[in-house]
Amino acid sequence: MKEFKSLGNKSEIPRDPEKFKLESIINPHQNKEYVIRLSSPEFTSICPITGQPDFGNIIVDYIPNKKIVESKSYKLFLFSFRNFGGFHEDCTIKIANKIIKCIRPKWLRVGGFWNPRGGIPIDIFFQTNEPPKTIWIKEYDVMPYKGR
Repeated sequence: MKEFKSLGNKSEIPRDPEKFKLESIINPHQNKEYVIRLSSPEFTSICPITGQPDFGNIIVDYIPNKKIVESKSYKLFLFSFRNFGGFHEDCTIKIANKIIKCIRPKWLRVGGFWNPRGGIPIDIFFQTNEPPKTIWIKEYDVMPYKGR
């Protein structure tokens, strides 16, 4: 556990997603192809123009290679966006890039389902390549924002 900065330790909320070091663990099933889904329905960031909070649901699907994302580290990474001024596109792609750099997955898809800003919900999708045809990947079941 010494190699983990987050897991098993009290953690402060990081302030900068660029500086945060996402942690990984060894994939215990490297001889299998399977999908990991990380769902974050209460993601928040800050609009870089107005300073108002933005809310979204970030869904990450990936097929691991040699490593998998350590979940507490991932949670702290997402927390680092709470005071980060970034547009929806920037936040979604930063999440994808950080995961790619950390674990080099065989395949990655990130969906950012953002609540409306100015009356328009904005959804951002990123995918590294085509997933293998032999693996089942659940389609998104996020309902579009319908207001109250």
